[in-house]
Amino acid sequence: MSDTLKLVKELISRQSVTPEDAGCQEVMIARLEAIGFIVERLRFEDVDNFWARRGDSGSVIAFAGHTDVVPAGPLEEWESDPFIPQIRDGILYGRGACDMKGSLAAMVTACERFIKSHPDHQGSIAFLITSDEEGPSINGTVKVVEHLEARNEKISWCLVGEPSSHKQLGDVIKNGRRGSLNGYLTVNGRQGHVAYPQLAENPIHCLAPALSELCVQEWDQGNEFFPPTTFQVSNLKSGTGAENVIPGTLQAKFNFRFSTETTAEELQRHVHAILDKHHLNYELQWRLSGKPFLTPRGELVNAAVDAIREVSAIDPELSTTGGTSDGRFIAPTGAQVLELGPLNATIHQVNECVSCDELDKLSQMYEGILQRLLT
Repeated sequence: MSDTLKLVKELISRQSVTPEDAGCQEVMIARLEAIGFIVERLRFEDVDNFWARRGDSGSVIAFAGHTDVVPAGPLEEWESDPFIPQIRDGILYGRGACDMKGSLAAMVTACERFIKSHPDHQGSIAFLITSDEEGPSINGTVKVVEHLEARNEKISWCLVGEPSSHKQLGDVIKNGRRGSLNGYLTVNGRQGHVAYPQLAENPIHCLAPALSELCVQEWDQGNEFFPPTTFQVSNLKSGTGAENVIPGTLQAKFNFRFSTETTAEELQRHVHAILDKHHLNYELQWRLSGKPFLTPRGELVNAAVDAIREVSAIDPELSTTGGTSDGRFIAPTGAQVLELGPLNATIHQVNECVSCDELDKLSQMYEGILQRLLT
């Protein structure tokens, strides 16, 4: 069994359901300190994080990731215990196998091999690890980045281990992400009896024309890197549960995934204009989860493409689709950011799994990137 598989099995066996780390970080720290990394343990509120660095000068390539996982879900639906890793027919099963303890193990073993071969490598290697990615994401990577920025410590290149691959390891790498903007809307009406609608004001009926307009609106056309901005309603709540009562309020939650062709401020203004046009009595709060970011072709993209081609003999697709990641906190500092990890077909699902062979190849890809950037 490879070093990567041994390490990922040890990590999976620790029940690090967000925001718990359950000792995963200490396992990684012990391995990193053994090869010359200086480690800072950074706990913010109830979240464990660490920043580890080997080298004190030159360009910095940082591996970023998270030790926390989502809950296992119905245990009876798992073919084996989600926190007792099992290998069946060359596939490793367990919660976090591909999101993202497999990537973490591949990062560590890649560094171990690279440093053994290049003990006096150029620049610096770093790890930025949190246990808050699957949760609120307020006391994890964002706080570590603020800590580094306060002392002007910069990351040049960042590899995030999120599961980016689609059908084959390395077929997709994320060189950017769309922005995410959340809206929390309350529409006020007047409660009453359904038989006397003239004495009430139904907030569902009031919102319907405006919601229809929001759903068909073209916000932008995207560009060569980003698909068009999308608007989706995620929750609607109204009514007392009775069939003969007109509700007094309606609550809605919605989300924009937006490209670099528009801004959060522009989206907010446009939504308010539509709601105001329909004379709604409403309150609306906003939460910006992250701005869009893009890493164009350059040193990091080229190194990743070449390393993938060497290991798997394929040319990866550069993509900005999908959800957000902690890369959104790192990119604004000026770092080039890429996401490269295993297949994402089973993330957050029952019987989450990853190919053992692909984890070993992923470790080789990470090592190849280090070789291209630091030698």
